[in-house]
Amino acid sequence: MSFTITLKPSGEQFTVNPGEAILDSAIRQGVAMPYGCRSGRCGACVANIVEGEISYPYGEPIALDTTNPNICLPCACKPEGDVTLEVKTIGQKDEIKVRMLPCRVHQIDHLAHDVIRLLLKLPDGQRLQFRAGQYIEFVLADGRHRAFSIANAPHDDAFIELHIRHVDGGKFTDWAFSQMEEKAILRIEAPHGSFVLDEKSQRPMIFMGGGTGFAPLKGQIEHAFHMGISRPMTLYWGVRSKRDLYLPELPKTWEAGFDHFKFIPVLSEPDADWEGRTGYVHEAVLADINNLADHDIYMAGPPVMVKSGRDAFLAAGVSDDNMHYDSFDYADDSKLKK
Repeated sequence: MSFTITLKPSGEQFTVNPGEAILDSAIRQGVAMPYGCRSGRCGACVANIVEGEISYPYGEPIALDTTNPNICLPCACKPEGDVTLEVKTIGQKDEIKVRMLPCRVHQIDHLAHDVIRLLLKLPDGQRLQFRAGQYIEFVLADGRHRAFSIANAPHDDAFIELHIRHVDGGKFTDWAFSQMEEKAILRIEAPHGSFVLDEKSQRPMIFMGGGTGFAPLKGQIEHAFHMGISRPMTLYWGVRSKRDLYLPELPKTWEAGFDHFKFIPVLSEPDADWEGRTGYVHEAVLADINNLADHDIYMAGPPVMVKSGRDAFLAAGVSDDNMHYDSFDYADDSKLKK
């Protein structure tokens, strides 16, 4: 039998089919709950359990705080009856429709030893409506999906821009780097994700990216510039060495053009001639910002970076409501990859 999920404070309701995860059913019915990885690794979909019981059919996910029995991760749990959850929704459920679309590879640029930029073109007369920071999913011939963040801002939508990092053993990225050709036809499902800007906030913004986590942050920053948002913005980009800063001049251009923007690259394995910041990127943020709790923080990158940052920032007094994150899952080939 199906069960009813009620969301507070919005009052929205939807039904969950037997064996279906709560988040999957919400997405299927167009209810805009927050989420990121959809695999229990990032914790972006966390919700408070107001009433009812849930279970985890495949075991407790790694991002679940097991010390708090009153929270759940809707992406990984199913209801055992009618359930009421307290969770922020991200807008009206009919605001943006998820669509299945064909697209053509317009351009492939090799930006670094392990990163390519892909520009995708939709059929003539079609554009993708999305919010800055969301992602697309490639739908492969065997039905599997592969997820990549959108790197362009919504106003600059002639092409869909993706930054794809090569993952050892990843069949899709192996193909993208060695066999994909311009004019290839692919299928995408988009847009997905709730990693979007809080445009109503008046707090200064910190953007913290690791590797190709720069991609969704790029879209968000360019959107903020386009919208005339003048709050202070600082981008911390953490990579191993200089060669991993695959678009190093772009944030420098932003810094030169906007007085309220600052760029700080951080290298964890610095080159001998590197004179900038070193160490873990979240530690650089902590060292620089005294009033961190007064900021909005946007994080995108590997799960270990996002988790380390979130834990450290919570300990520094930052409210979870002021943190927004997108965790890139590079797990086995059966999982989503960004």
